[in-house]
Amino acid sequence: MKWGNVLIAAVFEVGWVMGLKYADSILEWSATIVCIVVSFYLLLKATTVLPVGTLYAVFTGLGTAGTVIVGMVMGEPVQLVKLLLIMVLLSGVLGLKLTTGEKKGEAES
Repeated sequence: MKWGNVLIAAVFEVGWVMGLKYADSILEWSATIVCIVVSFYLLLKATTVLPVGTLYAVFTGLGTAGTVIVGMVMGEPVQLVKLLLIMVLLSGVLGLKLTTGEKKGEAES
């Protein structure tokens, strides 16, 4: 569930980044603020048991890829080079996650 928290945090990161761009009403701004709080809460919670460098790289990689994809869905231009670069980014993120082992004490937390 540790990496699940990072994935959920990245989803909320996409929410608040898109909220910063598209929010127009008080309800939308409130949702953006909730996304910021949830995203950082889950990220901080994950730092207690996961290696910070890898954790942050995975979090920002997933958030970046998600933001670009959601942006394309919302009407930004779809370009083949963007899609290929997202694949490269996600490959690097997955590689980091797979090659980073846990410390002995971290598995018990």
